[in-house]
Amino acid sequence: MRLFDHESFYKYFRMTPSRFDHLLSLIGPCITKESTTFRNSVSPGERLAITLRYLATGDSMQTIAFSYRVGHSTVCNIIKHTCTAIWNTLRPLYIRTPTTYSDWKEISREFNQYWNFPHCIGSIDGKHVVIQAPNGAGSLYYNYKHTHSIVLLAVCDAKYCFTLLNIGDYGSHSDGGVLRNSSFGRALESNQLSIPQPEHIQDCPQPLPYVFLGDAAFPLRENILRPYPGKYLPEPKKIFNYRLSRARRVVENAFGIMASRFRIFRRTIIASPEKASLITQATCTLHNYLIISDRQLSHQDHLYCPPNSIDHEDERGNFVAGDWRADESSNLADGIRLGGNRPSVSALTNRDHFSTYFSSATGRVAWQDAQVRLS
Repeated sequence: MRLFDHESFYKYFRMTPSRFDHLLSLIGPCITKESTTFRNSVSPGERLAITLRYLATGDSMQTIAFSYRVGHSTVCNIIKHTCTAIWNTLRPLYIRTPTTYSDWKEISREFNQYWNFPHCIGSIDGKHVVIQAPNGAGSLYYNYKHTHSIVLLAVCDAKYCFTLLNIGDYGSHSDGGVLRNSSFGRALESNQLSIPQPEHIQDCPQPLPYVFLGDAAFPLRENILRPYPGKYLPEPKKIFNYRLSRARRVVENAFGIMASRFRIFRRTIIASPEKASLITQATCTLHNYLIISDRQLSHQDHLYCPPNSIDHEDERGNFVAGDWRADESSNLADGIRLGGNRPSVSALTNRDHFSTYFSSATGRVAWQDAQVRLS
């Protein structure tokens, strides 16, 4: 396949031979093992191949062991070590967590350019990664879907790349609870993320804060927006909900593309919570690596994330579902909110300011009224 059938190679490993070789050059030194007197070691290339095939199919480790004619315990160790190497090596290069004022401003500029949502610095969502019931864990990992899981909480930029990740929390926790307990949530609460201060937008009398966009599972805070609750809302609030949902769709697509390419998320992961966390970390890192690699290619060579694979809109603003939505078999389940949400007065006021701006002559988009009335 490497020499004569690149299309099959891509389907087998979820990347082209050139990307495989580049990835191997990055992590190869970390996964090289010396041979002993009694046996030859598995080469770095075969270690990477075993791991990518496991992530791409979700097959059991025993099935992978039969395919590559190595022992089951060898496959287990290879996957663990290779996933760790992918995470440790690629994370600093491809998960570019914003750390400065200018980093946040650049994400905000792209959200405004692509999704018409000013001062947005990330779309946030949580998913349940289904795992085998851990021994002796009781109900800690038992979620509302009546399965056992760990929680993947992620923030995404305007181009479907993850910028912040929190992986491995108990499946019994809600999105809001995971956010509150995460290092990201604590840093956000204590104003340690270097987020820019609220600024004025053209023709908007009130300064608008820089915000993350979440769904109803998240609390309404000064730097987190969620939709207005209820069905029968006045038109300005419906417009706000539409605009928020439109921009927040980025993170849904990021999860959808990742689960459609790496089918480990379409099956129950037979591993401990710690190992399942490693697998999830590595896959999220590979997602960013391949998204960024796509941007370096010509338009027609976008293999990992072709245009039709993601949600988009026609010339009238009508929603067109991405190809990933055609397959509903993903084991990445949505989180839910548990308990009450008591937002501050300033958080409520900020949301109202955004709502007012989106209904103004400057902040509106041409198709929003028609889309709101269709819903």
